[in-house]
Amino acid sequence: MKQIGIIGGLGPESTVDYYKSIIEAFRTGGSLAAPEIIIYSVNIEEVLALVSKQEWCSLIYLLVAKIKALHQAGADFAVISANTPHIVFDEVQAKSPIPLLSIVTATRDKARELGLKTVGLLGTKFTMQANFFSPQLSDQDISVVVPSTSDQDYIHDKLMSEIELGIFTDKTRNGLLAVIERMIAADGIDGVILGCTELPLILDKSEFGIPFLNTTAIHVESIVAYMKQV
Repeated sequence: MKQIGIIGGLGPESTVDYYKSIIEAFRTGGSLAAPEIIIYSVNIEEVLALVSKQEWCSLIYLLVAKIKALHQAGADFAVISANTPHIVFDEVQAKSPIPLLSIVTATRDKARELGLKTVGLLGTKFTMQANFFSPQLSDQDISVVVPSTSDQDYIHDKLMSEIELGIFTDKTRNGLLAVIERMIAADGIDGVILGCTELPLILDKSEFGIPFLNTTAIHVESIVAYMKQV
């Protein structure tokens, strides 16, 4: 079975979610068998600082260095357990010594499978304002819309000040749901991409009769499928 390398820490809560979900996917029929997983937990503040300053070359260098370390430790392929760093995914993949599985590609495939036409995208402000989800989904005739500027500020603030720190409150959950309700009314979205791997920890089920695309679960599904390939 292929060994997986995970660039984690972006943030820690979702890294734990990745680890547990991958392990649980292999625990069938009472088996204790588990895949070999190598995690490189990076400093989230360092990564977000590079993204905030748009220092893309430095971000690419950092991520490639971590992937090379995972490869040297025995990983056959790798993933980045966060959406925001996928801003530079193509450039990192081009320099990687091992295959990388994209969270964006996996999410695109799930949206197509569900027959979605217009999806809302929630995540960090960097993810919502960057243009790395739209091209892949538009290739499948799926439109991507983002919240209003004020709602983007609200989501980003809650991610940085609460959710990334493992703080989950009903008030914040209701606030996030209100954002989605406004997008349904204003944009006619028929699905929501939870484009931060911490968001499924607080928005843990679909609401309003539309699917909430849990990018962590979707990514893990593609990881497990790849690991089981001969």
